[in-house]
Amino acid sequence: MPDTLPPSVELSHLDHLWFQVSGTLCNLTCHHCFISCSPKNDSFGHLTLDEVKQRLEESAPLGVKEFYFTGGEPFLNRDMVPILVETLKFGPATVLTNGTVLKDEWLETLRAAEAASLYSLEFRVSIDGFSPETNDPIRGEGTFVRAIEGVKKLVAVGFLPIITATRTWSDEDEQQVVGQFVATLKLAGYERPRLKILPPLQLGAEAERTQGYRETERVTRRMMNGFDTSQLVCEHSRVITDKGVYVCPILIESTDANLGDSLNEATQPYALNHGACYTCFQYGAICSNASSAVRGDK
Repeated sequence: MPDTLPPSVELSHLDHLWFQVSGTLCNLTCHHCFISCSPKNDSFGHLTLDEVKQRLEESAPLGVKEFYFTGGEPFLNRDMVPILVETLKFGPATVLTNGTVLKDEWLETLRAAEAASLYSLEFRVSIDGFSPETNDPIRGEGTFVRAIEGVKKLVAVGFLPIITATRTWSDEDEQQVVGQFVATLKLAGYERPRLKILPPLQLGAEAERTQGYRETERVTRRMMNGFDTSQLVCEHSRVITDKGVYVCPILIESTDANLGDSLNEATQPYALNHGACYTCFQYGAICSNASSAVRGDK
C-alpha cells in the first residue's frame, strides 16, 4: 500500500475511557488550549450523572481499567462530585482540572468516597508556569495564585495532585524550569510534588498563538514499522461526549474522529491522518497519567 496513505491503528483493548464531562465550557481562556475551551464555547455540552452512569455500565463488559474526566473545566459540571463518587464503584478515576474553582466540601466528599472505595482518585491540575509572571500570560491574570490555592486544598485533604504543565519554554531551559516548578510547589506546602510535562498541541488556540501543523508533520506507514502502537492513545482509549464516542480527547473537534454512538461501534480502527497524531507518535500516550511524570523528591 502506498506510503502516502495514513496508517491505521486498531483498538487492541479499551483500557481507558474518557469523558468530556463539561464539554468545551471553561472558566478560563488559555492561549494554548488545543480545543479553544472558554466561558463562551458551548460547541460540546455537559454530560449528566445519568449519562455517565449509562456509559460506566456499558464499559464494564469491555474490561475498562481506568476512567478520565476532562473538559473544559470538569468542576463547572454541577454533577461532577456525584459523577466521581459513582465512578469509584467501577474503577480508578482521574479528573483534569485547572484547580481554580475547587471547594473544600467537594474535596472532603471525594476523599471520603476514595477511602471507602477499592479504587484511587487522582487529580491533575494544570499550571503552565512556576510564577504569576510565567503562568498568567498563558492562562489569564490571577490564575497562578488561584491554582496554587487549589493545590493547597487538595494536599490538605490528603490528595497528591499531578501538576501538568504544557512546554512553552525551550528545551535548553527544561531542567531549570522543572527545578523552579518543584521549588514553588514545595514552598506552597506540597512536599513531594508530582509533575507532568506535556508537549504543545498545534490545534485550537495554540495554532493561533504559534502555528498549526505543517503538511509534513504527519505519521506515515514507514514510520510505523516496528513502532509500539500501545504508546498511542487511540490504541487503548475512547472518549465520551454529548455528541457520541470519539477516538481520543485531542480530536473531538474533528468530524472524522466521531466513531459512533456506542462503545461497540467505536472499536473500529482509526487512520492517523492528523497533525496531533504526529505529536502522539513523538511523545507517546501523552493523555494518560504514566507518561512524562517526574517526582519532586527524586
